[in-house]
Amino acid sequence: MTVAVDDDLWSAIGDPTRRRMLDLLLASGAGTATSLSEQLPVTRQAVAKHLGVLDRVGLVQATPAGRERRYQVDEVQLGRAVAQLGAVGNAWDARLRRIKQIAEAIQKNG
Repeated sequence: MTVAVDDDLWSAIGDPTRRRMLDLLLASGAGTATSLSEQLPVTRQAVAKHLGVLDRVGLVQATPAGRERRYQVDEVQLGRAVAQLGAVGNAWDARLRRIKQIAEAIQKNG
């Protein structure tokens, strides 16, 4: 029971600062490195690097906005990540049910 998981995507989402950035972008609809850095305990340069990671895995899309880039969450890619998480959760639920069955059988026969 193997679930296909995009490791780069999950590595990007695994960082708490990037998850917070996604939350902020989803709440506001869009944002720049500057606007996000005003809401996070990291520098604008750090935010720009995090946005670069999110952009590479397709979780955000950037459009030019004057001297900056305006980022929006790519909802299709986010949906793909959510679907993968659901599939992983279902796979683990099945594994845990099987472990429980084995443990109950051992206890019953032991």
